[in-house]
Amino acid sequence: MSEVRPPAAHAELDAPLSSPPRSPMKIAWRRLMSNVFNVAALITVIVIILFSFAGPMFTPWDYDEEDDAAATFEAPSAHHWLGTDGNRRDILARVMLGGRISLLVGFIASAISVLIGIVYGAVSGFVGGWVDKAMMRFVDILYSIPLMLFVILLMVIIGPGLKSIFLALAFFYWLTMARIVRGQVLQLRQTEYILAARALGAGPVRIIFWHLIPNTLGPVIVTLTLNIPQAIFTEAYLSYLGLGVPAPMASWGTLANDGLQSMGRNPTLLIAASVAISLTMLAFNYLGDALRDAFDPRLHRD
Repeated sequence: MSEVRPPAAHAELDAPLSSPPRSPMKIAWRRLMSNVFNVAALITVIVIILFSFAGPMFTPWDYDEEDDAAATFEAPSAHHWLGTDGNRRDILARVMLGGRISLLVGFIASAISVLIGIVYGAVSGFVGGWVDKAMMRFVDILYSIPLMLFVILLMVIIGPGLKSIFLALAFFYWLTMARIVRGQVLQLRQTEYILAARALGAGPVRIIFWHLIPNTLGPVIVTLTLNIPQAIFTEAYLSYLGLGVPAPMASWGTLANDGLQSMGRNPTLLIAASVAISLTMLAFNYLGDALRDAFDPRLHRD
């Protein structure tokens, strides 16, 4: 007597279900976490942020507090872990303050550049034609303006301080973001799902903000991560030249300038500010390169 086999349909039902598809963000995150150096860069960024924003809660000194019992340019001790500066202020507290200001400059300037650059680049790439050419020529004109000249002009108009630096960096940093988003939109606007959205009656605003911009987030995140250290370094450079925040506030750039002038008496301030800038630049740049590799499907097979 022959064996009765189940129908093919029943066999398909009994087969194990395939795993659900993963989102691009989850795939990129898994790729990022698969490399120990990427994890180290991410941890370093988190530690720097915690040191700058949460560190002051664990130190007894304020950034502008003068210790009358301490000596000028006091060497590192149990009372002042990194010593004191020329005004008998705790160097560790001032380095933490410098980290807050430098990171805020990097984050806020990059966030403003992202908001402006995404919308500008998406509209330019989607509309195309003479509008696209005119918008890109405007970007080219802004690229030709020297950053230093614009910063000096802003400080003459509204005075020195963080507001001038925020406006100057945000004014220039959105240009690269706009070009990147425009290039992505030019590739995406003729894809099938965009043509389908148009056929279903979706308007330009819905297509740009619901279909095109979300599909450019990979390059946007990478560019944002790389813009942050560039903004921090630019702010440090401007502050080093005396165009930064006014005293008694300080950023890492002003601290490096102060430390250079007092290097013969106590080099701790210069060393601490230089290490903070270098470590932050290295960690963010490495993390940005890692994110670029993680979001590039041509480098992986998942």
